[in-house]
Amino acid sequence: MIATPAWPPQSTPRLFVETPLSEGTAVRIEGGQAHYLGTVMRTKAGDPVKLFDGVSGEWLAVAEHVGKRDLTLVVREQLRAPETVPDLWLVAAPLKKGRIDWLAEKACELGVARLVLAETRRTVVDRVNLDRLRAHMIEAAEQCGRTAVPDLADLAKLSAVLREWDAGRTLYFADETGGEPAFAAMQARKGPAAILIGPEGGFTVEEREAVRAVPGAVGVSLGPRILRADTAAAAAVSVWMAAAGDW
Repeated sequence: MIATPAWPPQSTPRLFVETPLSEGTAVRIEGGQAHYLGTVMRTKAGDPVKLFDGVSGEWLAVAEHVGKRDLTLVVREQLRAPETVPDLWLVAAPLKKGRIDWLAEKACELGVARLVLAETRRTVVDRVNLDRLRAHMIEAAEQCGRTAVPDLADLAKLSAVLREWDAGRTLYFADETGGEPAFAAMQARKGPAAILIGPEGGFTVEEREAVRAVPGAVGVSLGPRILRADTAAAAAVSVWMAAAGDW
């Protein structure tokens, strides 16, 4: 007996779209995504494509029209319900291009709900290409199967971020001067949380005092080794996810 091929196939391309998705929705694909589907993946009329909009889960669509510069996909059915996103923010000082791109990708892959960029006294980057960072997060979500893309906040001064902080959200900050062991601290506290990672040069004394003054702030240690800022961010998020039972 011949086995029935899986539908849609594992090789089905997967894209994030801004169009709200539901059964019967027609989605027009243009630009780089159209090039990817039409030229790279050689999508033809009738071929399946997986879509997600960051809100409603994952959907199966079928190519209805394939042109030289655009495609029209029609949504057929929902494949997966929206994922449950842990209520964790990552607040990080901007890093140099390449490292900040990596940080954005890993924040998405690890399940962060929101990425906040906070400028500190020792931050060496004063401008950030938010469109590029969002594109990196979208690509990460497409590749790793997420149905949600983290929110991305505008770059702001650390002092402004702290001044507007919600006391109901625990703020874990990687304190190079020492703190509670990260896993124990995160396992002992439940509810909305955020992780604050400073720049490569660390927080100034004044910044550290300002962070500690925030209600709900908890200094944590990420172990005996010195970690680069992007590594510290990925490590701290991983520890929180493990402590929260997400892993």
